[in-house]
Amino acid sequence: MSVTKEQVLSALRDVQDPDLHKDIVTLGFVKDVRIEGGEVDFTVELTTPACPVKDQLKTEAEEKVAALDGVTAARAKMTASVSTRGGFGKQGIPGVRNIVAVGAGKGGVGKTTTSVNLAVALAQQGARVGLLDGDVYGPNIPQMLGLSDAPETDGEGIVPPEAFGIKVISMGMLVPPDQPIIWRGPMLHGAVQQFMRDVRWGELDYLVVDLPPGTGDVALSMAQSVPMAGAVVVTTPQGVAVSDVRKAVGMFRQLNIPVLGVIENMSYFVCSHCNERTEIFGTGGGSKMAEDLDIPFLGEVPIDTRVRSGGDEGQPIVDAAPDAPAAQAFVGLSSRVAARISIQNTRVLKVVQAP
Repeated sequence: MSVTKEQVLSALRDVQDPDLHKDIVTLGFVKDVRIEGGEVDFTVELTTPACPVKDQLKTEAEEKVAALDGVTAARAKMTASVSTRGGFGKQGIPGVRNIVAVGAGKGGVGKTTTSVNLAVALAQQGARVGLLDGDVYGPNIPQMLGLSDAPETDGEGIVPPEAFGIKVISMGMLVPPDQPIIWRGPMLHGAVQQFMRDVRWGELDYLVVDLPPGTGDVALSMAQSVPMAGAVVVTTPQGVAVSDVRKAVGMFRQLNIPVLGVIENMSYFVCSHCNERTEIFGTGGGSKMAEDLDIPFLGEVPIDTRVRSGGDEGQPIVDAAPDAPAAQAFVGLSSRVAARISIQNTRVLKVVQAP
C-alpha cells in the first residue's frame, strides 16, 4: 500500500517547533512533498538558517514519516526563508529583512567583539548578513575584520566591502585612523541615515548594528527611522556593568525596540594548565538582570585570549578558532538570537493579522 501526501502531512503535524509552539505543517514549513513508491522526500523551510533546533526537527520529521506503513525511506531537505518584522509606518532599508541592534549602555564589555562574532557566525550558518558600525566615535570594526580600504561607489550608492562572508560599513573606513570625529547630534544622525540609505546592502537576512556606548543619538536616530527587529544587550557579570546595561534595556523599551535577550561576556576563565574555573568579574550578573527585567538570558561567553588577539589581528575567533569554547558560545548565541527574532516576528505577524 502506497502512502499518500495527506498521510505524510498528518504525520508531520506531530512535529512541533519548540520556539514557535506550533507544528511545522500549521506554520507552513512543509513544502514540496514528493512520493515515489515507498520513498518520500519533502522540504522543511524554517524561518532562519541559524535555527538552533534544525537538526532536531529534521530527525523528528524523518522519523515520523518513516514510521508510516508503506514508507521505505524518508528524507527531509532543510532550507530557510528568513522572516521579517514589517514596516509599521516606517520605511525599512530596501532588501534588509531584519535590523538587529547590539548595545550595552557602556563601553568595555565586549559589545563590538560580540557584534562581529555574531555577524560572522550567522553568515557561517547560511544567512545573508551585513554589519553596520554605529559607533561613529570609536569605529573599531574595520580593524577587527582586517579591513583597511575605503568603500567604493558605483554611481548609485556606497558598495560595502566584504569580509568573512558579511558586508561591512564603518566610519573607520572613511577617515584616517588617527583622526578624531568631533560631531554633534545632527551630524551623527546624518551619518547613520547615510549608512542605512546610501549603502548598497542588497538582500540581507540580518543587518547587525553595533551601537556606541551610552543611550543617546544613534539608537534614537535608528529607532525613529527604520523598523527594528530587536536589540541584544551585552554585559559582564559585575554589578557596575549590569547597572549601566539595565539603562540600555530601559532605553530600548522606551523606543519600542523589542529586547531579544542578554549576553553575558567574560563570564569566567578556565586555566589551560589546571582546568580550574575562575569567575574573574563575579558570577550571575547577566542571568540575574535578565530575570529581574523579564527578558531572555541568551548565554555566556568565557574569557579567551584568542578573542582579544583575533580582534587585534582581524581574525574573529569564530573563524580563526572555531573549536574554542568562546567560538562555540558565539555560534550558539547567534542561533538563539536568530530564534528570538523569528519568535518576535511571528508575534508581530499575529497582531497584524488579527481581525
